[in-house]
Amino acid sequence: MNDIRVLIIEDDPDWLRGLTAYLEAQPGLQIAGSAGTVEDAAKAIRELEYDVVLMDIMLADEVAGINLAQEVLMSGNHARVLMLTSMELKELMFDAFRAGAADYLIKSDFERIPDAIRDAYRNESPISAAAAAQMREEFRRLKQLEKTYEQKELKEKITPSELQVLEMIDNGMPQSAIADKLVVSIRTIKVHVGNVLKKMGGGSSKDAARKARDLGLFEKREDGK
Repeated sequence: MNDIRVLIIEDDPDWLRGLTAYLEAQPGLQIAGSAGTVEDAAKAIRELEYDVVLMDIMLADEVAGINLAQEVLMSGNHARVLMLTSMELKELMFDAFRAGAADYLIKSDFERIPDAIRDAYRNESPISAAAAAQMREEFRRLKQLEKTYEQKELKEKITPSELQVLEMIDNGMPQSAIADKLVVSIRTIKVHVGNVLKKMGGGSSKDAARKARDLGLFEKREDGK
């Protein structure tokens, strides 16, 4: 089996020397080259032959590693990219995976790097526990943003009277009882329900009421219900 060719992109010369020496001593790994600037990195990506790239996410105080990772993955040589950083920044971590990185490694955990290279080469990279936790947190944040947007959109579409009817439906009241309580005709209640279903994309009135409750559209009463 041929050695795995590793390209290192790192702007800290001391760390670059140490990492190079460490990896050269590992069985089955070969340093294909290195670069310390964005320009040199772009040239190395285009001209060198490599299997795995260790990519410092920060180069010259800029988050250049993300764009460089995309260049690697668009180059057509099927190389894998492992992002390196001294910081656990969830925003950068999420961007790194969106750019196609196989994993996101913290430099202080350098002993894990050789195995991460081998896993990436075999296309078997397990996402690290730290990265997985940050990814889950980011997805939760995005889900909450989506919910907030949908809540705002529905609040702008549904009238107060329609929302009142929906809340009563959610509390289990039949349409006839809602009409009596609001002192309106059953036809008026049916019109409200029909309008709501159109605005919420169809389904049943109970489904619409449940969705409105899940989105927090109903105001909490003093008893907390």
